Parts: sequence; C-alpha cells; structure tokens
Amino acid sequence: MALVQLLLLFSLFLIHGVLGEIVCEELPVGLCSFSVASSGKRCLLETSPTTPTRENDDRENYQCKTSEIMANNMPEWIESDECIDACGLDRYAVGISSDSLLDSHFMTSSLCSTICYEGCPNIVHLYYNLALAEGLMLDGVCKAQQINPRREMVQILSSGQPLSTKVVAAGPASISIALDVACAPTSI
Repeated sequence: MALVQLLLLFSLFLIHGVLGEIVCEELPVGLCSFSVASSGKRCLLETSPTTPTRENDDRENYQCKTSEIMANNMPEWIESDECIDACGLDRYAVGISSDSLLDSHFMTSSLCSTICYEGCPNIVHLYYNLALAEGLMLDGVCKAQQINPRREMVQILSSGQPLSTKVVAAGPASISIALDVACAPTSI
C-alpha cells in the first residue's frame, strides 16, 4: 500500500515536471483567453501596435499576459473549445470586460444556458466576479433572464441593477415622529 502511494506521488511529480507550469506569457495566442496560470492568475490577450511589413500587414500584434485577477481554486486551467463555444465566447477576445453582460443575447442563449452555466465553472466564475464588480448577482440576472429577458436588460441599462437584486430599505417605524432639521449657520 505504501509503495503504491509512493509510486503515485512520484508519478504526479514526474508529470508536473514534464508538462511544466502554465505561464501566460508562454501560451500560444489561441489558448490565452480564459486560461489560468499556475499562479492562479487569469491570462488575458492584449494587443500592441506593430510596424507593418510585407510579411505582416496587421497593425496589431497579439500577446498573452498575466493579469492581476485571481481565479480561486482553478490554477493551471486552459478552457476547452466546448466551453468557449457553449458560452458564446471568442478565443481571441482581447482583455477582460463586463460589457458583454449588457448583451441580452449573450446572457440568455450563451452564459446563462444550462450547458455553460452548469458545465463551464471557469467561465461562470469569471463572469460572476465581473457581474459582482458591477453590483449584479449573476445567478439572479440569469434567473431573471429566463423569466423576461427584455425587461431585465432595460432595467440593467437604466439603473445598473437588475430587478431581482434590488434592495429596498424598510419604511419608518412611526409616521408621527417629528423630524428636527439642522441647518447650517448663516454667514456673518
């Protein structure tokens, strides 16, 4: 039994040594977006201007960089093509942005779809945090999207907060309480 455990431990170290760590700057451009480095930080695709040459008519050069955004409990993750397709994403998406949260088609038919929401934890975790930074709860937005997608998007666009996550403060305990209003002193 101890020999089997020792062999298993040795094989894990051997596999890790052969495969190496995931470093964003070393990833091919086509695997960069939605990947997570061994450090737990998300990789992002950036562009930098280049001087056009005969061989390269493009005005931009893509580079994979390490962001400061952490992906909790998902180190060494390269997103599968199945999840990229199921979630309606582009492998060549530049940067990390919450703009797509305002696209009702992306939300209803892609991100909030069962196959993406339940089968692609890395992508859902990323967009959950992006939504949270915008003051939204992704699960509430997805539920509201299923009920009435058009109304929910109008609500988000107008106030930045979906109907399902609004917080309403309690009213006063008694209406008969007189309020003393303090005013600033007049200048002399």
